[in-house]
Amino acid sequence: MSGRGASRPAVRIGRRVRRGAPQPANQEVQNDSEQLSLPARPGGPLSSILTRIAIAVGCVVVTTLLVWIERDEYNDGKGTPLGWIDALYYSTVTLSTTGYGDVTPYGETARLVNALVITPLRFVFLIVLVGTTIEVLTKRSRDEFRAQRWRRHMKGHTVVIGYGVKGQSTVDALIEAGIPAAQIVVVDPELAAAQAANKKGCAAVVGDATREVTLAQAKVGVAKQIVVAANSDDTSVLVTLTARRLAPDADIVASAREGQNIEVLRQSGADVVIATAESAGRMLALSLTSPAAGHLFADLLEPVEGLEIVERATTPAELGVDPGSLIKQGELVLAVVRKGQIHRFDQGRVGVLQRDDHLVVVRAVPDDGQPTARVIGG
Repeated sequence: MSGRGASRPAVRIGRRVRRGAPQPANQEVQNDSEQLSLPARPGGPLSSILTRIAIAVGCVVVTTLLVWIERDEYNDGKGTPLGWIDALYYSTVTLSTTGYGDVTPYGETARLVNALVITPLRFVFLIVLVGTTIEVLTKRSRDEFRAQRWRRHMKGHTVVIGYGVKGQSTVDALIEAGIPAAQIVVVDPELAAAQAANKKGCAAVVGDATREVTLAQAKVGVAKQIVVAANSDDTSVLVTLTARRLAPDADIVASAREGQNIEVLRQSGADVVIATAESAGRMLALSLTSPAAGHLFADLLEPVEGLEIVERATTPAELGVDPGSLIKQGELVLAVVRKGQIHRFDQGRVGVLQRDDHLVVVRAVPDDGQPTARVIGG
């Protein structure tokens, strides 16, 4: 039974909701308990500080060299010729705008160099020093600006709710399948999980996924795909109910720890439900009773080398061709998807391939390592 077509009861998450009441797709809800965490830009705080120090030192070195070259056109209050230490002293007090006046340029060339070169270097030096303080003071404003820009442009993305073992494996598989990390949003109550997702290039929302405000922060209302990988089935049911209400047209895939909860998750709005515990148990038993079959099944679940299961569109050269004949080109057709309906190979309902058909095939992983079409076994 598909959860999308079935009627779903209204649920109360934070406030009363009338059955069938329209919900805005772009709902923006601000709450201090939900925190949007975006991937850090290249280069950390240490590299930023080191860069500023290098620029400041460079300004001092260049100014010292210029003063040393023109040392004969400078007056020293001591009445002695300028040395390296005097040139360095003049550079530091000049760039920092201290200016004691004990060393001064009197020659035209030295004054011209001061006006055209040393003065701009002074500006750069001051900007570097002041800029470090300004950056610390404006970091929060900049982060808020990035978050607002992210909310304006993010749509048609994939939301992964729960970043435990299942959630991390899901994100890795999606990235391997060619989905950009920037188009994946992770929702988890732990800040450490959000930071781990940021390291992979994904945005993250720290908060309780059973709350509508948390899912709204993740832009669930305009998401294309939603993965519910919570650690408990009761949480998965609540999250699925809320996610389906906010995103009635999104594809929702949920995991269930116990098989008895599969139908509950489907009725809650999940299009596909994966029973993790039962599936793992069956695979373990299969590996013992039928080692070869277990090996092939494990191979399909690791689409790095060996075999993979993918869904792809029919090519123009395959129109009017029997799906079974594709075995000659190294692809075993498991099913044909036509007008949203899945026709398995054992049903015999598809004689020849038509335009807009999609194929679910088993084939060897390409040697080039490039992401294939929609990876099913991964």
